[in-house]
Order: sequence, then structure tokens, then C-alpha cells
Amino acid sequence: MSLFGAMNTAIGGLNAQSVAFGNISDNVANSQTAGYKRVDTSFMDYLTTSTATVNEPGTVVARPDYVNTVPGTISQTDNTLAMAITGQGFFTVSHPAGTDVNGNVTFAPQSYYSRAGDFSRNDNGYLTNGSGEYLNGWLADPVTGVLDRSTVKPIQVAESVYKPVATQNLVMGANLPTGAIKTVALDASGNVTKMYDSSGAQVSAIQPQVQIYDAQGVTHTVQYTWTPQPSATANPDGSYDTVANTWTLQAKIDGTDMGKVTVTFAKDGTLSGISSSGTPVASSTSGKCLITYDTGLPTTTGTQSITLDLGTIGQTNGVTQFSSTYTLRGLTQDGVPPGSFSSLTTTSSGDIYANYDNGQNRLIARVPIATFPNADALQRQNGSSFTVTTESGNPSLQDAGTNGAGTLVTKAVEGSNVDIASEFSKLIVAQRTYSANTKMVTTADELLQQTIDMKR
Repeated sequence: MSLFGAMNTAIGGLNAQSVAFGNISDNVANSQTAGYKRVDTSFMDYLTTSTATVNEPGTVVARPDYVNTVPGTISQTDNTLAMAITGQGFFTVSHPAGTDVNGNVTFAPQSYYSRAGDFSRNDNGYLTNGSGEYLNGWLADPVTGVLDRSTVKPIQVAESVYKPVATQNLVMGANLPTGAIKTVALDASGNVTKMYDSSGAQVSAIQPQVQIYDAQGVTHTVQYTWTPQPSATANPDGSYDTVANTWTLQAKIDGTDMGKVTVTFAKDGTLSGISSSGTPVASSTSGKCLITYDTGLPTTTGTQSITLDLGTIGQTNGVTQFSSTYTLRGLTQDGVPPGSFSSLTTTSSGDIYANYDNGQNRLIARVPIATFPNADALQRQNGSSFTVTTESGNPSLQDAGTNGAGTLVTKAVEGSNVDIASEFSKLIVAQRTYSANTKMVTTADELLQQTIDMKR
């Protein structure tokens, strides 16, 4: 029985080394596959009888030894959507199951996990890796930008247009000259038409302007005009002296007069007050000097109102009155023109932004990192992806770089964790072991033949 046992054991060795050959071949073939995790081979001895006086030959069985937690080499790439994980964790991905009656992609209910981060945007706006797997993430609300962390879904960039945002607020920062304008000329309506300094030379008009947007993204021009407050009595030549520290601010939108307000300054050059008689509405809520205009531009609920912020009373954060020169420090607005989709960018925190040609961007989703109690026990699937097993434990979704999750490297791809030199060394050992087992088979066969020949 020992000769037959020896032959059977050797055949088991051949089978085991054949499995090792297969794993080595798989590793070498996928040495350039993004995110591939090598499979080593371990061997287990199975005994039939083993006592102090008797040992019957058993057999050897090869079993895979998964190496899912050993990282591969990370390489930089020009792909702005590529991501690599340094440390522990996996991307969550979905496999397509087909399309519905409207041609929309449907997905398999099974959750998959992968380290292959060579993502790109496909024709339907989804982010997929080189294996055709769809990247999942926490999706952001398109209006508020708040992430929905209750579930992960395939990330799709479907909005090709950035909707215009009507201007609501303007902020002005400027310095008005102190005492530089001595007299002014008025028209029949009492509006200042010309300004003069102490030498009688005409002073240029102070007229800052800015472009604003209505609800449809159409551009409109707002022009402001600063003029010193004239005195109540005219001079013999018909001019009017100016009142110290008091200015009139007039606004026009596309040439249409929107009214005037009176702005006063303290002796230290800071704002001291603001007033109006009706339209526009001037207020100093919480010390802020605000002017609200009804532009008359249509919106879905009425007409568009805009508010101009001149700064805080007693502070220098807005309009001031220092020295003898006019300076415009800034005149900004919060409206946004319409924009067309231009590109996607990713961040090291896993945030994915859609960029538009109007200079705006929008948060689309955040990519979480899935970690496992025993990642080496995950079940391999097609496309270098894995599924959960009882031994691996359930995944925990974390922000990149938190609670044991690896960090993200943008514009980078993780290669396989296969070392070609090491695989060739294993190949040589497997080859020699296989040859030795074949020698055991032929030797046992020769001995059996000699036993049979004893009958002659």
C-alpha cells in the first residue's frame, strides 16, 4: 500500500504545484493591471493515519493566500480624475446590470470594492475605472451642496449648464476726497452737473460702475455717482458751496435713475450715517450702511432687489473720507452668469467638483473609503474587485484619512502589488518541486513494475 500511497501523494503534489503555477501565471499576467492584488499559494498537508508506530502517506493541497492589504506602486498620471489610496481601504464601486426602458443604466444590487482608481467620465456622465466599474460616492444636493451620507450611489455628472444667479448684494469700498471739491453747479432739477476745486478747475465726476445679472443671466450696468451735498444758498456766480462731510449717492441701472441717498461722514473720515426719502431704502442695521434698490428687473416671484453695502459706521471697512483723492478699492457683486460644463476635478479629501466656464464650480459628490476588519478575506471578483465575506467582516465607510482609512492621492493610479522577480523565483521553486514529484511517480511506477515482474 505504501507504493500506491507514495504515487498518490506525488500526484497530489503535482496537482498542488499546478495550482501554484496557475496563481503565479495570473500574477505575472496582471502585473500591469491597476489595483490588482496578487494571490500567493500556501500548502496544507492532509494525513490518513499518523501514530507513534504507523504513518500512512497522505496528500498535499494548495490553497490561495490572498494579499489584499499590501499596496501596489503609486504612479502619477495626467488624468485629473485618477485617484490612488495610500494605506488601508477600497473604493466602493457598482457593476452595471443593463439598461431600463429609457436607456438609463441599471446596477447590480451587490456591493463591490476595488483599489483600481483609473477613473474617467463615460458618455453618460458616470465615473468608471478601466474595468468598467462605476465609482460610488456620497452625492451632494445640487442646491445646498450638502452630502447625503446615508447611502452611496454611482457618481454621475449630468448638469452641463450652471444656472445663472441673480445679483442680490453689492459691496463698495472707496475713499472720497476731503475738501477737494469746493463748489458745484446745479441744473434746474437741483442735480449736480459740474464740480470745481478751490482754484476753479473742474473736477472729474466720481462714477464707479459694476455689471450685475438678472434671473436669466442677462448683464446690466449699475453706475453710481458721488457728489458733495450743495449748500442751500447760491453764490453770486450761480455756483453752490459744498457741505462738509455730506455726500449724495445716485444710482442708475442701464441709464434708468434708481434714486438718491444722503451719506454723512464723521470728522475722523468714517461713516456716520445714511438716509433717504422713500426710494431707495437706506438703513443702518447693526451699524451697516445698506441701500436697497428695486431694479424693476423681472424674477419668477416679482422684481429683483439689490442691496449695496457701504460699510460699518465708525469703521474703515467700506467707504471712507480721507485725504484729497478719490480711490475705488472695490465694487463687487454676488450674481453669476450662466456657464457651460468644462471639466471635473478631485481633491485629496475625495470631493469631486464640476467646473464651469463662468468660473464657478459645484460639489458633485465625495468618495468614501471602505475599510474592513479582515480585508485579506474579501472574495475576488472580475475586474480586480472584491465582495464581502463572513470572514472579511462588513465595510465601514469613512472620509479619506480618518478612522484608519487611507488617504487619497489625486492624479495618481495604484498599480498591482506583483513583484515580477519574486514571482519568477516562486516559479523556479514550483518547477523544481513539480519535477521532483514527477520523479516520485516514475520511481513508484518502476517499483510496482518490479513487484509485478516477480511472478515470472
